[in-house]
Amino acid sequence: MIERLVDGGDFLEVQRDFAKNIVVGFARIDGVVVGIIGNQPTQKAGTLDIDASDKGARFIRFCNAFNIPLVTLVDVPGFLPGVKQEQFGIIRHGAKMLFAYAAATVPKITVILRKAYGGAYLAMCSKDMGADFVYAWPTAEIAVMGAEGAVRVMFRDKIKNAEDPKAKEAELLDEYRDQFASPYQAAKYAMIDDVIEPSETRATVSLALRTCLKKRVTRPPKKHGLIPL
Repeated sequence: MIERLVDGGDFLEVQRDFAKNIVVGFARIDGVVVGIIGNQPTQKAGTLDIDASDKGARFIRFCNAFNIPLVTLVDVPGFLPGVKQEQFGIIRHGAKMLFAYAAATVPKITVILRKAYGGAYLAMCSKDMGADFVYAWPTAEIAVMGAEGAVRVMFRDKIKNAEDPKAKEAELLDEYRDQFASPYQAAKYAMIDDVIEPSETRATVSLALRTCLKKRVTRPPKKHGLIPL
């Protein structure tokens, strides 16, 4: 995906062998130098864990320090669950990414490719984190949780009492995706700016970059924020 998006397919990946479930690095899009952050669904399903959160937060703050625009490619099912993650402070580490994106004043462009669930969706630079432009592919699912889990919790009795539970579950899954997880619903409520075809991604991101390249943000005078450490 990144190779198709950037100029000449040239991508300088940073920390390739650490926290492989998130990919970070530098490239050019239509001549503009950008920092790219993307989930890697082939590693830990693309979830954000402690290491991925630290890796992402550090890269975001590096780009912000040197005024490098950020392009975020989202395919995240959530934060990695588990007792070990909880014991080592996944909430605190995950909050570093939210803080880093919220504090960044460079142009921020987000493209939702597939899954964007729960708090991890916010951590991957949603509108709430100050993204200048957020786009989604038609395949995107933007919701509090995945359709499968939500339907089994919300409609457990309906599925259990149906003549054909599997068929009923499939029907409810389609309804849930259309009503709650569809990118068109997200666009309706201004959570994203537009739903774009995959073939339009490079042109759309390039135009968005050019639009906000001279972005300037005025912040209240203060010494610094309190990043979760």
